[in-house]
Amino acid sequence: MNAREFLDILHMAERLKDTPRHCTTSKGRTESVAEHSWRISLMAFLLRHEFPELDMDKVVDMCLIHDLGECFTGDIPTFLKTSADRETEDSLLDQWVKSLPAEVSADLAALYREMDAQETMESKVYKAMDKLEALIQHNESPLNTWSDNEYELNKTYAFDTVVFSDWLMNLRKEILADTLVKMETEKPLTKENKAGKSSPPKPVRKPEAQSKAAPAKPRTKVAIRRPDRAAWKADGEFEAPVPAPAVPAPVRKAMEAKETGDAARRNRALVADLERDAMIAAKEADMPTIRFPENDDKYNVSRKHKKDQA
Repeated sequence: MNAREFLDILHMAERLKDTPRHCTTSKGRTESVAEHSWRISLMAFLLRHEFPELDMDKVVDMCLIHDLGECFTGDIPTFLKTSADRETEDSLLDQWVKSLPAEVSADLAALYREMDAQETMESKVYKAMDKLEALIQHNESPLNTWSDNEYELNKTYAFDTVVFSDWLMNLRKEILADTLVKMETEKPLTKENKAGKSSPPKPVRKPEAQSKAAPAKPRTKVAIRRPDRAAWKADGEFEAPVPAPAVPAPVRKAMEAKETGDAARRNRALVADLERDAMIAAKEADMPTIRFPENDDKYNVSRKHKKDQA
């Protein structure tokens, strides 16, 4: 690989810095795909001593490259991504990988095959990092930036992805605990508030303040951001414009597909059990312990009376 080929790869990857994800940072700024890829790579690095038997360098490599296909298609939230979207992304990524210098192309192709097969422990840990980081980021973002379906998703998503590891299952439970606390303490807006039905009347602005810019209103729902991929041409790499993946007409159908099936039912049952156990533990912690001293005359007389009746 010569210097120009090296720079061309970096220029392509730079697009992920400007590719928004369906999530915000703790300050409400829309995060980029590059930021997500960086943090799951950091997660894998930090878990090196928790999984000493694995090749964690390979896991970090997987995390770094896992979303390079979104250089060509942009990010599509998991609850909207269809099989057609995945085929388009995979096809464009494959064309680009094959165009790279032989040694780099071979390394990337081998990693993508292993990641797709989901047979090795390294590939399973990478996949878990990918999903768990999204949940962690949602817990860090303001609650009023969540879309309506994410209140349920943040409680049930990715449990089936971590079942192979006790450590990762415990991590998922901790993330769930943070989610439940967040929902309880931040109190998401009601539908009435979102629709403006119960919001207080707006104060009348003074004449001298008319020229000042109004403060930005907090978003109650993050819009699905999607670059105009149909109009974009890939610098001569491909002859035709990159097609825009089809968006399912009723978004509800795509969401229902994710919320049905055995895996989804198992996730919901597990979350219900965890919530029930947490409530029981909280009640037991607050329950007073009643002790009857043996030298209490009234207690002893009562016990003797009951014993005689028996």
